[in-house]
Amino acid sequence: MGVQGCGKSTVGLALAQARGVRFLDGDDLHSVGARTKMASGHPLTDEDRLPWLTRIAETIANAVAQGEPVVVACSALKRSYRDLLRVFVPTLVFAELYGSRELIAERLTHRNHEYMPPGLLDSQFATLEPLAADEAGLRVDLIHTPDELVGLIHKGIAH
Repeated sequence: MGVQGCGKSTVGLALAQARGVRFLDGDDLHSVGARTKMASGHPLTDEDRLPWLTRIAETIANAVAQGEPVVVACSALKRSYRDLLRVFVPTLVFAELYGSRELIAERLTHRNHEYMPPGLLDSQFATLEPLAADEAGLRVDLIHTPDELVGLIHKGIAH
């Protein structure tokens, strides 16, 4: 979890490969309307995100019910969003990728996202509620390389 440009998809895919499980990019579950709104430079509201979060939660719950572990890249910026996901999957563990606004803004200059313009970064940071100490998961600093992040997350969530 984390703001745009923090590496959720890159690290999530590498973590899934390291664990030998399926990877799901939550971005793939956004509606056409949500993608259009973001592409026009408008941040999503809680109401916009609710159906998307529900689709993600249902997808994870279905995978878990089938005994299929899954790694999901999803911003999950607010505690209430993560709580909603946990309603469907109480055992869900989060890994928050965090770094400075400056670092992430610099990263965004090197990527071209289909519908998330760099101008939405400030709204993402404004919405972000970092993973709290009482939430299952861990926070990992973007000062590490992607491989190091995968190792830290793998170690931090190993059961």
